[in-house]
Amino acid sequence: MLKKILIANRGEIACRIIKTAHKMGIKTVSICSDPDINAPHVNMSDECVSIGGDTSIDSYLRIDKIIDAMKKSNAEAVHPGYGFLSENVNFRDEVNKIGKIFIGPPSEAISSMGDKIRSKKIAKAAGVSVVPGGLEVVPDIKSAVNQAKTIGYPLMVKASAGGGGKGMRVAFNEKELEVNFNSAINEAKSSFGDERVFIEKFIEFPKHIEIQVLGDQFGNFIHLGERECSIQRRHQKVIEEAPSIFVTQDLRERMVNEAIQLAKAVGYYSAGTVEFVVDKDKNFYFLEMNTRLQVEHPVTELITGVDLVEQMIRIASGEKLLMSQDQIKFEGSALECRIYAEDSSKNFLPSIGRLTRYIEPSGKNTRVDSGVVEGSEISMYYDPMISKLCAHSKNRKESILEMVNALDKYFIEGVKTNRDFLSNIIQKPEFLNGEYSTSFITDNYADGFDPYMTEVKDKTKLYAVATFINYKYLLRAASISNQLKGFNKTVDNNWYVIDKENKSNVAISFNNFNKSYDIYVDKKYLNLKSNWKIGYPLFSAIIDNSLMYFSIKRNGPKFSINHKGAIHDILVLSNRHSELNNFMIPRKKEDNSKYLMAPMPGLLVSILVKKNQEIEENQPLAIIEAMKMENIIKSEKKTRIKKINCSEGDSLEVDQIILEFE
Repeated sequence: MLKKILIANRGEIACRIIKTAHKMGIKTVSICSDPDINAPHVNMSDECVSIGGDTSIDSYLRIDKIIDAMKKSNAEAVHPGYGFLSENVNFRDEVNKIGKIFIGPPSEAISSMGDKIRSKKIAKAAGVSVVPGGLEVVPDIKSAVNQAKTIGYPLMVKASAGGGGKGMRVAFNEKELEVNFNSAINEAKSSFGDERVFIEKFIEFPKHIEIQVLGDQFGNFIHLGERECSIQRRHQKVIEEAPSIFVTQDLRERMVNEAIQLAKAVGYYSAGTVEFVVDKDKNFYFLEMNTRLQVEHPVTELITGVDLVEQMIRIASGEKLLMSQDQIKFEGSALECRIYAEDSSKNFLPSIGRLTRYIEPSGKNTRVDSGVVEGSEISMYYDPMISKLCAHSKNRKESILEMVNALDKYFIEGVKTNRDFLSNIIQKPEFLNGEYSTSFITDNYADGFDPYMTEVKDKTKLYAVATFINYKYLLRAASISNQLKGFNKTVDNNWYVIDKENKSNVAISFNNFNKSYDIYVDKKYLNLKSNWKIGYPLFSAIIDNSLMYFSIKRNGPKFSINHKGAIHDILVLSNRHSELNNFMIPRKKEDNSKYLMAPMPGLLVSILVKKNQEIEENQPLAIIEAMKMENIIKSEKKTRIKKINCSEGDSLEVDQIILEFE
């Protein structure tokens, strides 16, 4: 068994690998760039080697630096995690050249499957069904347009190397192809150091189903079932689950057979994932094989009890698989939500900053894989994923309920996140019924998601929470000022609760019999019991015999209450203050309609317009790169360009003016 391994990665996956290595009694060596010098994965490992640099290209993609770190630390092996160099055959070969072990598949498998064009040819030769197109590199936009005429729209431009949704663009017509082709090339080059792309048919209304396989160096193979990964945004998976509600036993057997058939054809060993796209009639087509650990591997671990990282280490050490297919037992349902630093109300633009408050949910049915702590900085240089939140229960319905509650118990302050967006998704009827495809987010959230605009039919429980919290604060204030002489004599317990649409009369009193609070909202009775402490941002309470979770921000009489993916601003006022509130003049919003302002920090890759140019509504104006993704910024109206304030290659600050309109 290995005694020391180096993890050639960062963030949550580095922490994940370190945990398993330590469980196995293996010492770990981390690497870090300059921004990551105090990151959690550095502090968790037994040793750390600084490799310097800020960007991925200058740090985690530098093979020479990582090889040097292996030599300095005397690590016997390297685990690449996912992303970065995990599917780079040159990296694996350099590791082997210095007599070290690469914890992953053989070079030939990485080379053949890591190249999506070559992998499709191999899959087709092995009798695996493949998507039309995509059998050769497309060198330029002219060739792309010509190929599109043969394949037909809609089609997808895809990076030949890598994965994770990077370097992927869908085009429904020639104009969209011209816009998206270069963005796909640029993202591929930035993320994988390989700008080759190809084109294949985009299958509409598809399901994205993947099969987890394990193989050892002695030709033994097993599968660990499927994962449903159809909830995607910009081809980046957002929510995954295992097993899939869509997959029948017959479909499962056919897919796992072809997955193992392909793995055998390339002499595979280690953990690997064969991805398929499945149409509504359950016809499936090979997409790609990921020759690495997948981001969504925890859901498979939860339903099988198999530690995939441990199996990868044992296989790399030359051990045989200790389990047969018959020994794999599938139990319950597991769900994973990827928590991203992004602003869903601004069409999911990346959010960058420091985590000023960070509280993870916990519970026997909850798992959090994270690489951050309170005070961590979410950098513009790396992927915006903060963590992976998983729920596991005996069936899918209960797993979804567990996930809704876990999201309510997740508090992140300092950056915008997609937490509320995720909660909204898993409560939608289409998700609950499993009736969705990879176009789900595009179809349902074309303009993003604003938790402040999400309505709740019955707000009485929210009003009860605001009433309870306000009462607690008033009691404390009275106590501090020495006003409280006898219980409840100087603290009023009747107020108005006001939101943007409603004004309700509320009253609260302590129920000494069961140590709870009786609350009336417009004469509707609720009973609330909670041990909440003033100042804590998470609030849990038993309301009418149901346990519920909320997060709260308070500013005087104003409360922002977050529950089940919706945020509600509520005022709790006395009768007199309520009367005076009617005379308050709403604050005017600043008019920035004549400016194109940077929505986040990033690199200005391209300016797509010129001074004095007439532009149309929804016309692309600029491309900003942040967190390894290119963001195309479009016009909101028909107008003319008055002034260009920035140049291509500039590093932008948030709200920096890029263009001015007439």
